[in-house]
Amino acid sequence: MEFGLWQVWEAGWVTAILRGASVTILVGLVSMAAGLVIGIVCGLIKWARIFPLSLLVDAYTSLVRGVPELLIIYLLFFSSVEFVTKVVTAFGYAGVAESGYAFVIAVIAIGAISGAYSTEVVRGALGAIPDGHIEAARALGLSGGRIFRRIIAPQMLRIAVPGINNVWQTTIKDTALVSVVGLQELMRISFIGANSTRHPFIFYLIAAVVYLAITLVSQVGFDGIESLLRLRTRKAV
Repeated sequence: MEFGLWQVWEAGWVTAILRGASVTILVGLVSMAAGLVIGIVCGLIKWARIFPLSLLVDAYTSLVRGVPELLIIYLLFFSSVEFVTKVVTAFGYAGVAESGYAFVIAVIAIGAISGAYSTEVVRGALGAIPDGHIEAARALGLSGGRIFRRIIAPQMLRIAVPGINNVWQTTIKDTALVSVVGLQELMRISFIGANSTRHPFIFYLIAAVVYLAITLVSQVGFDGIESLLRLRTRKAV
């Protein structure tokens, strides 16, 4: 009997694929959140040229962007498996230590990669803010904190959203690389299904459709955010 989509459904692979997709989204969201925190902090340091921290940030972004993402995951995995396992076990999760450290390493690796690119997005957005806006705020006697909250942060967010969208799309695709550490995400489940049934084309095609669906829905969300920010900017003007 020819193997097709109905057999994928009957064998329960659809449930496994959806579970893997949920892990992919979770890793992507947590990694992106960590990357944004890194990006905002490091982006501000680069923009303000805080010496010597700016040199460390330059080294970090250059290293991460200059080394293949898969190599970063391998280096983190093989250098920290024992340490992360001890930490996970110490918190009382010895029974799930293997999956625990796989998730932690995945988030650290993808978060570090996302953070490097987010840093450049934030720095670029800050650099695009007209100096006259900040000078005018200072002339009005506004404090540094208020200038940042009312002038810098809103403009930075509006300018950075398209770049953050690109980083998110890349982050979702990078999650496929963490299958090498055994995390049961979408690509790993597809790989297992392909090997088990000896029908790789069907499983990888399904994975491609799921990844495409995630990115398309994400694109719609970011388009909505951009439209909302443009509308608020017009009203403010």
